[in-house]
Amino acid sequence: MSLYWWILLGSMAGPLLLSFDKKVRFFSYWKALFPAILIVAAGFLCWDEYFARLEIWGFTPAHLGGVYFGRLPLEECLFFLVVPYACMFVYEVIKAYFPKRKTAVFARIFGFLMVFSGMYLGITYLDNWYTASACVLSSMLILGLYFVGKAPWFGDFALMFSVVLLPFLAVNGFLTGMFTGEPVVWYDPGHIIGFPYRHDSAGRYLLQPLHAASRCCNLRMAENKAAAQVIEVFKGRKLSASRQLTFALFAPLR
Repeated sequence: MSLYWWILLGSMAGPLLLSFDKKVRFFSYWKALFPAILIVAAGFLCWDEYFARLEIWGFTPAHLGGVYFGRLPLEECLFFLVVPYACMFVYEVIKAYFPKRKTAVFARIFGFLMVFSGMYLGITYLDNWYTASACVLSSMLILGLYFVGKAPWFGDFALMFSVVLLPFLAVNGFLTGMFTGEPVVWYDPGHIIGFPYRHDSAGRYLLQPLHAASRCCNLRMAENKAAAQVIEVFKGRKLSASRQLTFALFAPLR
Protein backbone atom coordinates (compact mmCIF):
# COMPACT_ATOMS: atom_id res chain seq x y z
CA MET A 1 0.00 0.00 0.00
CA SER A 2 1.36 3.43 -0.94
CA LEU A 3 2.37 6.06 1.61
CA TYR A 4 -0.42 8.32 0.38
CA TRP A 5 -2.95 5.54 1.07
CA TRP A 6 -1.67 5.18 4.64
CA ILE A 7 -2.02 8.93 5.15
CA LEU A 8 -5.62 8.78 3.92
CA LEU A 9 -6.45 5.80 6.13
CA GLY A 10 -4.93 7.49 9.17
CA SER A 11 -6.92 10.65 8.51
CA MET A 12 -10.20 8.83 7.96
CA ALA A 13 -10.07 6.03 10.56
CA GLY A 14 -10.99 8.05 13.65
CA PRO A 15 -13.82 10.14 12.18
CA LEU A 16 -15.32 7.13 10.41
CA LEU A 17 -15.30 4.87 13.47
CA LEU A 18 -16.67 7.61 15.73
CA SER A 19 -19.41 8.54 13.25
CA PHE A 20 -21.70 6.17 15.16
CA ASP A 21 -21.25 7.95 18.48
CA LYS A 22 -24.72 8.13 20.03
CA LYS A 23 -24.50 11.82 20.82
CA VAL A 24 -23.14 12.94 17.45
CA ARG A 25 -24.84 10.39 15.15
CA PHE A 26 -22.78 11.69 12.26
CA PHE A 27 -23.88 8.78 10.08
CA SER A 28 -27.36 10.32 10.02
CA TYR A 29 -25.96 13.20 7.94
CA TRP A 30 -24.43 10.98 5.26
CA LYS A 31 -27.31 11.51 2.81
CA ALA A 32 -26.60 15.23 2.89
CA LEU A 33 -22.85 15.01 3.40
CA PHE A 34 -21.68 12.86 0.51
CA PRO A 35 -23.58 14.72 -2.25
CA ALA A 36 -22.31 17.99 -0.75
CA ILE A 37 -18.71 16.77 -0.72
CA LEU A 38 -18.92 15.43 -4.28
CA ILE A 39 -20.44 18.63 -5.66
CA VAL A 40 -17.78 20.80 -4.06
CA ALA A 41 -14.98 18.36 -4.89
CA ALA A 42 -15.84 18.51 -8.61
CA GLY A 43 -14.84 22.17 -8.74
CA PHE A 44 -11.75 21.71 -6.62
CA LEU A 45 -10.55 18.70 -8.64
CA CYS A 46 -10.73 20.78 -11.82
CA TRP A 47 -8.70 23.45 -10.04
CA ASP A 48 -6.23 20.81 -8.83
CA GLU A 49 -5.90 19.29 -12.31
CA TYR A 50 -5.35 22.70 -13.90
CA PHE A 51 -2.41 23.61 -11.68
CA ALA A 52 -1.00 20.09 -11.93
CA ARG A 53 -0.92 20.49 -15.73
CA LEU A 54 0.95 23.76 -15.23
CA GLU A 55 3.41 21.79 -13.05
CA ILE A 56 2.90 24.17 -10.15
CA TRP A 57 2.65 20.97 -8.15
CA GLY A 58 2.98 17.28 -8.82
CA PHE A 59 3.23 13.87 -7.20
CA THR A 60 6.11 11.48 -6.51
CA PRO A 61 5.28 8.11 -8.17
CA ALA A 62 7.14 6.12 -5.51
CA HIS A 63 4.50 7.09 -2.94
CA LEU A 64 1.46 6.36 -5.14
CA GLY A 65 -0.52 3.31 -6.19
CA GLY A 66 -0.22 4.09 -9.91
CA VAL A 67 -3.88 4.85 -10.77
CA TYR A 68 -4.37 8.29 -12.32
CA PHE A 69 -7.24 10.44 -13.51
CA GLY A 70 -5.60 12.95 -15.80
CA ARG A 71 -2.65 14.30 -13.85
CA LEU A 72 -4.19 13.44 -10.49
CA PRO A 73 -3.53 10.13 -8.72
CA LEU A 74 -6.46 8.26 -7.20
CA GLU A 75 -5.20 9.10 -3.72
CA GLU A 76 -5.35 12.84 -4.45
CA CYS A 77 -8.94 12.51 -5.65
CA LEU A 78 -9.88 10.64 -2.47
CA PHE A 79 -8.19 13.35 -0.42
CA PHE A 80 -11.09 15.60 -1.40
CA LEU A 81 -13.44 13.10 0.24
CA VAL A 82 -11.40 12.28 3.33
CA VAL A 83 -10.47 15.81 4.46
CA PRO A 84 -13.97 17.34 4.18
CA TYR A 85 -15.46 14.27 5.90
CA ALA A 86 -13.05 14.56 8.82
CA CYS A 87 -13.54 18.32 9.11
CA MET A 88 -17.32 18.15 8.98
CA PHE A 89 -17.22 15.37 11.57
CA VAL A 90 -15.37 17.73 13.94
CA TYR A 91 -17.90 20.43 13.04
CA GLU A 92 -20.79 18.22 14.19
CA VAL A 93 -18.90 17.03 17.30
CA ILE A 94 -18.49 20.65 18.41
CA LYS A 95 -22.21 21.26 17.92
CA ALA A 96 -23.19 18.07 19.79
CA TYR A 97 -20.84 18.30 22.78
CA PHE A 98 -20.81 22.08 23.26
CA PRO A 99 -24.45 23.13 22.87
CA LYS A 100 -23.96 26.33 24.91
CA ARG A 101 -21.00 27.56 22.86
CA LYS A 102 -20.85 31.24 21.97
CA THR A 103 -18.92 31.85 18.78
CA ALA A 104 -20.04 35.31 17.62
CA VAL A 105 -16.95 37.20 18.83
CA PHE A 106 -14.58 34.43 17.75
CA ALA A 107 -16.18 34.31 14.30
CA ARG A 108 -15.76 38.07 13.89
CA ILE A 109 -12.09 37.97 14.89
CA PHE A 110 -11.46 34.91 12.73
CA GLY A 111 -13.20 36.49 9.75
CA PHE A 112 -11.28 39.77 9.98
CA LEU A 113 -7.93 38.02 10.45
CA MET A 114 -8.48 35.63 7.55
CA VAL A 115 -9.67 38.35 5.18
CA PHE A 116 -6.82 40.69 6.11
CA SER A 117 -4.10 38.01 5.96
CA GLY A 118 -5.46 36.55 2.71
CA MET A 119 -5.61 39.91 0.95
CA TYR A 120 -2.24 40.96 2.33
CA LEU A 121 -0.51 37.77 1.18
CA GLY A 122 -2.33 37.79 -2.15
CA ILE A 123 -1.22 41.34 -2.92
CA THR A 124 2.28 40.94 -1.47
CA TYR A 125 2.93 37.79 -3.53
CA LEU A 126 1.05 38.92 -6.61
CA ASP A 127 3.81 37.55 -8.88
CA ASN A 128 3.19 34.07 -7.45
CA TRP A 129 0.04 33.46 -9.45
CA TYR A 130 -1.16 30.40 -7.56
CA THR A 131 -0.52 31.82 -4.08
CA ALA A 132 -2.11 35.14 -5.02
CA SER A 133 -5.23 33.57 -6.50
CA ALA A 134 -5.73 31.15 -3.60
CA CYS A 135 -5.34 33.80 -0.90
CA VAL A 136 -7.48 36.43 -2.62
CA LEU A 137 -10.25 33.98 -3.49
CA SER A 138 -10.25 32.61 0.06
CA SER A 139 -10.67 36.16 1.38
CA MET A 140 -13.49 36.81 -1.09
CA LEU A 141 -15.19 33.62 0.05
CA ILE A 142 -15.18 34.78 3.67
CA LEU A 143 -16.42 38.23 2.66
CA GLY A 144 -19.26 36.68 0.68
CA LEU A 145 -20.35 34.02 3.16
CA TYR A 146 -19.84 35.78 6.47
CA PHE A 147 -19.79 39.54 6.03
CA VAL A 148 -22.37 39.65 3.20
CA GLY A 149 -24.31 36.38 3.44
CA LYS A 150 -24.26 36.30 7.27
CA ALA A 151 -23.92 32.50 7.25
CA PRO A 152 -25.26 31.38 10.66
CA TRP A 153 -22.87 28.43 10.80
CA PHE A 154 -19.69 30.45 10.25
CA GLY A 155 -18.84 30.67 13.96
CA ASP A 156 -18.95 26.89 14.29
CA PHE A 157 -16.87 26.59 11.15
CA ALA A 158 -14.24 29.00 12.50
CA LEU A 159 -14.02 26.98 15.70
CA MET A 160 -13.80 23.71 13.76
CA PHE A 161 -11.05 25.05 11.51
CA SER A 162 -9.03 26.15 14.53
CA VAL A 163 -9.37 22.68 16.09
CA VAL A 164 -8.31 20.76 12.98
CA LEU A 165 -5.45 23.10 12.10
CA LEU A 166 -2.73 21.20 13.97
CA PRO A 167 -3.62 17.69 12.71
CA PHE A 168 -4.00 19.17 9.24
CA LEU A 169 -0.49 20.63 9.40
CA ALA A 170 0.78 17.20 10.51
CA VAL A 171 -0.89 15.51 7.52
CA ASN A 172 0.56 18.09 5.18
CA GLY A 173 3.94 17.57 6.81
CA PHE A 174 3.80 13.93 5.71
CA LEU A 175 2.60 14.90 2.24
CA THR A 176 5.27 17.54 1.67
CA GLY A 177 8.27 15.54 2.88
CA MET A 178 8.82 16.75 6.44
CA PHE A 179 8.98 13.17 7.77
CA THR A 180 10.10 11.32 4.65
CA GLY A 181 13.08 11.40 2.33
CA GLU A 182 11.04 12.86 -0.52
CA PRO A 183 7.59 14.48 -0.62
CA VAL A 184 4.40 12.80 -1.72
CA VAL A 185 3.32 16.14 -3.19
CA TRP A 186 5.93 18.56 -4.51
CA TYR A 187 5.50 22.27 -5.22
CA ASP A 188 7.19 24.65 -7.63
CA PRO A 189 9.08 27.06 -5.31
CA GLY A 190 8.28 29.90 -7.69
CA HIS A 191 4.56 29.70 -6.93
CA ILE A 192 4.46 29.32 -3.15
CA ILE A 193 5.38 31.65 -0.32
CA GLY A 194 9.05 31.39 0.62
CA PHE A 195 11.13 33.00 3.33
CA PRO A 196 14.91 33.51 3.47
CA TYR A 197 16.77 30.50 4.78
CA ARG A 198 20.15 28.87 4.31
CA HIS A 199 20.33 27.11 0.97
CA ASP A 200 21.44 23.77 2.35
CA SER A 201 19.63 20.45 2.28
CA ALA A 202 18.62 20.60 5.96
CA GLY A 203 17.07 24.04 5.52
CA ARG A 204 15.05 22.94 2.53
CA TYR A 205 14.05 19.70 4.25
CA LEU A 206 12.73 21.43 7.36
CA LEU A 207 11.31 24.71 6.08
CA GLN A 208 9.90 24.15 2.60
CA PRO A 209 7.18 21.71 3.78
CA LEU A 210 6.09 24.32 6.34
CA HIS A 211 5.76 26.94 3.61
CA ALA A 212 3.72 24.60 1.46
CA ALA A 213 1.55 23.50 4.39
CA SER A 214 0.81 27.08 5.41
CA ARG A 215 -0.33 27.82 1.86
CA CYS A 216 -2.51 24.71 1.80
CA CYS A 217 -4.39 25.90 4.90
CA ASN A 218 -5.96 28.73 2.92
CA LEU A 219 -7.12 26.30 0.24
CA ARG A 220 -8.63 23.67 2.54
CA MET A 221 -10.35 26.41 4.53
CA ALA A 222 -12.11 27.55 1.36
CA GLU A 223 -13.04 23.97 0.46
CA ASN A 224 -14.64 23.17 3.80
CA LYS A 225 -16.56 26.46 4.00
CA ALA A 226 -18.09 25.65 0.63
CA ALA A 227 -18.90 22.10 1.75
CA ALA A 228 -20.61 23.42 4.87
CA GLN A 229 -22.78 25.71 2.76
CA VAL A 230 -23.81 22.84 0.45
CA ILE A 231 -24.72 20.67 3.44
CA GLU A 232 -27.10 23.35 4.64
CA VAL A 233 -28.79 23.17 1.24
CA PHE A 234 -29.09 19.38 1.32
CA LYS A 235 -30.45 19.48 4.86
CA GLY A 236 -33.36 21.41 3.42
CA ARG A 237 -32.77 24.68 5.22
CA LYS A 238 -34.07 27.70 3.35
CA LEU A 239 -31.46 30.18 2.20
CA SER A 240 -32.10 33.77 1.24
CA ALA A 241 -31.53 34.83 -2.36
CA SER A 242 -28.31 36.61 -1.40
CA ARG A 243 -26.94 33.48 0.27
CA GLN A 244 -27.85 31.33 -2.71
CA LEU A 245 -26.07 33.80 -5.00
CA THR A 246 -23.04 33.85 -2.71
CA PHE A 247 -22.92 30.06 -2.73
CA ALA A 248 -23.23 29.88 -6.52
CA LEU A 249 -20.38 32.34 -6.96
CA PHE A 250 -17.95 30.99 -4.38
CA ALA A 251 -18.57 27.24 -3.93
CA PRO A 252 -16.29 26.16 -6.82
CA LEU A 253 -13.30 28.16 -5.56
CA ARG A 254 -10.39 26.54 -3.82
